[in-house]
Amino acid sequence: MYGNVPYDTPMVTVMKSERLELRLTREQKTDIERAAAISGRSVTDFSIPLLVDEATEVIRQERELKMSKSAWDAFNRILDEPAKPLSGLADLLRRPSVFND
Repeated sequence: MYGNVPYDTPMVTVMKSERLELRLTREQKTDIERAAAISGRSVTDFSIPLLVDEATEVIRQERELKMSKSAWDAFNRILDEPAKPLSGLADLLRRPSVFND
């Protein structure tokens, strides 16, 4: 199939109550409007998925643990070591909780 078929997926009504205001250059606005028109969508329908995808990726990268190979190897060596007893830990765990009434 060629071209954009705007009503080929089920329409879902979602109440949109929030606004996001942006400052753009005239050229940026023109390019966005042109791209939206070419794709057969409104500026909103064109822009929101792109913004949400970028936001999701930034959040994913922030939550992802990153380290060098040497740091990863050192981390795993520490995890592979036998557990060491901590003085006073057993006594602490036997005490009544301070969160109980």
